[in-house]
Amino acid sequence: MTIHWCGTGLSAIPGLRRLLQAGHDVAVWNRTIDKAQEAVGDLTKNIQAFDIDSLAAQVTAKDVIVSMLPGDWHVPLAELAIAKGAHFVSSSYIAPEMRALNDKARAAGVALVNEVGLDPGIDHLMAHALVDDYKASAAYDASNEISFISYCGGVPKIANDFRYKFSWSPLGVLKALRSPSRSIRDHKTLDTARPWDAISSYTAPLPTPESFEVYPNRDSLPFMQQYEFGDDWSVKNFVRGTLRLNGWTQAWDGVFKEVETLSGPEGDARLKDMSDQFWQDHSYDEGEPDRVVLCVDLKAEKDGAEVWHKSYVMDAWGDENGTAMARLVSVPVSLAIEAAMTGQITAGVHAAPSDPKLVANWMSEIDKLAQHLALTDQLA
Repeated sequence: MTIHWCGTGLSAIPGLRRLLQAGHDVAVWNRTIDKAQEAVGDLTKNIQAFDIDSLAAQVTAKDVIVSMLPGDWHVPLAELAIAKGAHFVSSSYIAPEMRALNDKARAAGVALVNEVGLDPGIDHLMAHALVDDYKASAAYDASNEISFISYCGGVPKIANDFRYKFSWSPLGVLKALRSPSRSIRDHKTLDTARPWDAISSYTAPLPTPESFEVYPNRDSLPFMQQYEFGDDWSVKNFVRGTLRLNGWTQAWDGVFKEVETLSGPEGDARLKDMSDQFWQDHSYDEGEPDRVVLCVDLKAEKDGAEVWHKSYVMDAWGDENGTAMARLVSVPVSLAIEAAMTGQITAGVHAAPSDPKLVANWMSEIDKLAQHLALTDQLA
């Protein structure tokens, strides 16, 4: 079984190196061979220029194709995996076109595993663990009011005036500012056109509690089913969102106002110009530590009183081995690859696993990647 790892960008390297150091048979594919050699050339000589036809000629049944390439490549590579009887892994959200491959993947007996990075990925594992814990508790009652939050953000370890720094092209962050979101607040669906319309404050339960600015992103509602909430549960609040340093809203006020005015090809061109300027002005310096904060919280209330309330919180930052973002994205990807290869993930399209044994195993590995990871009973 060969792992065909496609893409050696900044978020890919720690997980790739982990697989190579563990002795797996890995073929490394990248559009630029020199960059791949610089990243892992000390561990392998099996580095090739990425081309889907060349890749197709080498993939065989039971192999794993890994896409750490831009999102446009995920579905074509997943389709190639199905055709070859190979598994597929990516860290990205499951697009409708990916989900549509479920029946074909099951018929071929292959797993297409997605959403196994940081967010989405580690956040899913925490959510599954909390839901399982709650369901097994004496406090469980389908009539309880449930509140769930999941906030994740990459922020500078050393705060700057812009209250943010970029690990890679800012264009994705800028485009996300134009995206609407859906969440649940006080039992009602909250539709938000732009992130800055729903910014609030959240105090993370870190060893020294710390407040951040947070806002909902994407459509949170489908994740209630993914996290195996009961259809009969009374959901008071449910939000998956982004976390930023305090002062971010004020520092980015001019960005918000300009982004709001942009549309069409001219708007896209201006976003690209803004992205280039931000990369020049606000990218991480060589060796400068980044920071990742992730908080997932589940609370149950009965008659207005809390009866169950637990939180996961993770705080990680870059060190001499690289950025926190890179290891928290790519090492879980490597765990998913191993799980697919050993049959621990069934055929079909999947996000991060809910199986308690896999969740526990992965979380024990993730504990090694963060400087702080804790599960706290807020009622203890």
